[in-house]
Amino acid sequence: MDARKVSDTAVVMPVRMLPQDANPAGNVHGGVILRQIDLVGGIAATRYARSRVVTASIDRVDFLEPVKVGEVMVLKAQVNYVGSTSMEVGVRVEAEDMLSGETRHAATAYMTFVAMGQDGKPRALPALERETPEDQRRFSEAEARRHTRREERRRERS
Repeated sequence: MDARKVSDTAVVMPVRMLPQDANPAGNVHGGVILRQIDLVGGIAATRYARSRVVTASIDRVDFLEPVKVGEVMVLKAQVNYVGSTSMEVGVRVEAEDMLSGETRHAATAYMTFVAMGQDGKPRALPALERETPEDQRRFSEAEARRHTRREERRRERS
């Protein structure tokens, strides 16, 4: 199986936030943001795996700034790390005020997806080709998060 490039997994998805997406204060509900994070993460993971994928976990979501009604939420995703059947996808959420052009870093998330074969079982993934020092940094950080996740699961089982 040939390695696949990080850049081949990159997704940029703009979504206009409307009144039905928000609370009475005009801030977009966290659940709406989470749904979009899962969607864009799944696209990046599917591009990499070239097969169906399932969300195994959302390790961490940090909401940094509110997204308001009328703004465009721009979600940027890419595969950071690949194991044998699973991969970590990082998602950055930005809020863009289209009138002023101002953008804010609104949220960051790390998710794990598992590639699924036609038989409905996890399938092997090709290696991840890191093209830039930034790709390598993200890979190393994701590898450390994977180690932490495995240790936490081991402790929970015992």
